[in-house]
Amino acid sequence: MADSASAPVATDSLKLTPFHAIHAALGAKLVPFAGYEMPVQYPTGITAEHKTVRESCGVFDVSHMGEFRIRGPGALDFVNYVTTNDVAKLVVGQVHYSTICYENGAIVDDCLVYRYADHMMMVVNGSNKDKDLAHIKRYAAKFDCTISDDTDDVALLAVQGPKAQEILQPLCNVPLDPIGYYHFTTGTCAGIEGTISRTGYTGEDGFELYFPAKHAEKMWNALMATGRITPAGLGCRDSLRLEMGMCLYGNDIDDTTTPLEAGLAWLVKLSKGDFVGKAALEKQKAAGLARRLVGFTTGERSFPRHGYPVFADGAPSGTVCSGTMSPTLGIPIGTCYLPSGLTAEGSQFEIEIRGKRVPATVVKMPFFTNASHR
Repeated sequence: MADSASAPVATDSLKLTPFHAIHAALGAKLVPFAGYEMPVQYPTGITAEHKTVRESCGVFDVSHMGEFRIRGPGALDFVNYVTTNDVAKLVVGQVHYSTICYENGAIVDDCLVYRYADHMMMVVNGSNKDKDLAHIKRYAAKFDCTISDDTDDVALLAVQGPKAQEILQPLCNVPLDPIGYYHFTTGTCAGIEGTISRTGYTGEDGFELYFPAKHAEKMWNALMATGRITPAGLGCRDSLRLEMGMCLYGNDIDDTTTPLEAGLAWLVKLSKGDFVGKAALEKQKAAGLARRLVGFTTGERSFPRHGYPVFADGAPSGTVCSGTMSPTLGIPIGTCYLPSGLTAEGSQFEIEIRGKRVPATVVKMPFFTNASHR
């Protein structure tokens, strides 16, 4: 695959990440995802890829994620205003998870916020990028800052697994051990300058590599040359994050849910000052939540899929948000919203699976508790 200045664009309206030709050559199953054609799995299969990330090391192409750079004297205050977490608490080299909300408190998207010495970076879901950018730009005039959408110029790989650090360190010119969980540094990997962070979406230790898209092939080849990193697709990325109880936009959270309902109250810092959605979230908190997101399992070896009907006390209560047969635990796991009175651990409800009501039990998340993240 030839180097290019930015991610190529497919002729059928689906975008291609700068690694697309590599995925195709490896025999990956490519599917539409977030406006891109992305690898859902490789010939090894989702279960094998999941196991590799839990036990050793895998690499995910997540170049579909959106990157916004915010610069100027008002950059920090601006990001603090359009997100719910307290950006002012971040030190240079630190990252945090947050939500972007509408005025009514509903979630526009979830995101990561990076604080550099001279600017801020927001990392958003690829499927929401354009919507997110339009939303936050509405408030930019209040602040002395500029916003650039750098998505097409940035390649992003997530190297995940308990052996990620020992495998990646020989390729990097900066020590990886001092990078704490939800921190980052700048340096080179395989001789390519970029950002190296330690956040993850699998529960395992690992690093994200942000670097110019024109160097995609060189970076990929360097990682593969270690002989110890396995390509992993979005299928196992989903099962890994669900085992950790991590939310997925479009499944567990969307513009009909608030962070309080989704169990993300820890991302909402009502005391930090004004921000978009604050008044609505204060009102909801004061009134009490009518529903909350919960994790569940079933006694039967059923497969709780996204969209299956949920019944609480015999009455409809929405649908399954996320669900799978856990590759690590060997049991059905999933998430759904239930009335607040039925969200305590051990509470019983039902899921309709192929016309049959199956008993389900609320359990504490994360489902998997032995992950290696630091």
